[in-house]
Amino acid sequence: MDNLKYYNDSLAYDFDAFLPREKRQERPDNIVRMPATVQRERQRRQAAAKAVSVRLSAVVCVGFLLAGLCGNILLRARITEVRSRITAADAQIATLKGELSRLNVELERTVSLENIEAAAQALGMRKMDKSQVVYIRTHDCQTAVTGDGQVLTAQQ
Repeated sequence: MDNLKYYNDSLAYDFDAFLPREKRQERPDNIVRMPATVQRERQRRQAAAKAVSVRLSAVVCVGFLLAGLCGNILLRARITEVRSRITAADAQIATLKGELSRLNVELERTVSLENIEAAAQALGMRKMDKSQVVYIRTHDCQTAVTGDGQVLTAQQ
């Protein structure tokens, strides 16, 4: 049996094939990939991951933009509400100032000297003159006599 010399194949065996199944290494596929194919697939995966990250960042940016716009609208609504309150308070202040000036004019009219003189004359009063002044002379510094004749001393 000397036919081995005509046999050109390798006599090496793959002993992994004879191992039990749990110890045998499972190969994901028996296809040998060329380096360019592996690099192209890696670039495709990176491009897909980049596209996902770009989409995610765009969604986040749009979310922040919408939140900012909603916040801006809310703040402008609050500002408008406060301005309307200020306008109402200013109108009330103007009304009260008008009422105050009306009351001041009425007070000046009521308390004017001409009105007081007219009211005094209606009551029978007249301006003071020298005939209405009464002088009291006392010789003793300790006593005084009133108009009805009563004598007052310093001890009382």
